[in-house]
Amino acid sequence: MKIGAQLYTVREYTKTLEDFAKTLERIADIGYRVVQVSGTCAYEPAWLKAQLDRLGLSCAITHYNVDRIANETEQIVAEHKVFGCQYIGIGSMKNGLANGMADYIAFRDAYRPAGKRIAELGCKLMYHNHHLEFARCGEGNRVYLEKMAADFAPEELGFTLDTFWVQVGGGNPAQWIRRLSGRVPCVHLKDMAYAGGERRMAPVYEGNMDFDAILEACEAAGTEYLLVEQDNCYDEDPFDCLKTSFQNLKAKGL
Repeated sequence: MKIGAQLYTVREYTKTLEDFAKTLERIADIGYRVVQVSGTCAYEPAWLKAQLDRLGLSCAITHYNVDRIANETEQIVAEHKVFGCQYIGIGSMKNGLANGMADYIAFRDAYRPAGKRIAELGCKLMYHNHHLEFARCGEGNRVYLEKMAADFAPEELGFTLDTFWVQVGGGNPAQWIRRLSGRVPCVHLKDMAYAGGERRMAPVYEGNMDFDAILEACEAAGTEYLLVEQDNCYDEDPFDCLKTSFQNLKAKGL
């Protein structure tokens, strides 16, 4: 398994191409050799390839424009192939399931054909969960994530399982990783700490989650990329947070 940095963590430092390039340099200096491109300014695929090649980095997965994924499927696959990225990610469902099953059905009907075509073209569509997917959908008492796994064939959709949001949703991250074995090539690692009377995101192994069990589950489930992410660093330097996670994971032999 390879350790990667989810660039959403440092999104405030990727608002221009110049800053984006400098941020990639800082990520490489920490020791990361894999990134997820998400939350950045617009870029040309050839520009990204040049920056990655310059720094000895690779892009494991993106979070891409969801409308383009549905409506310009072949073009977005071609763009990902320019910078050597197999996994094309959806960061969240439109409307955040505010309308319940109606939102889910609209998502399924739009992205099942896209997922099938993406697979035919040699890439893989991926879905990133938050806590909302752990609400009961009213069908067999299943949660939405469970229904999604049943409604999409494995080749049509993989899951970028986010450990923190599984925990917030009341799930057990290690159990869900095992449950989705073979469909979780990318996993987001972020820890959960308790401070100041509230739940907080934390660097990996700096919070209270059982990351030994999570990493064992990832290994068993065939996970390829462990992508460190911290949406909120609470006034700490996000690069320092990414470095702490990297060092803690390397100390575990990764």
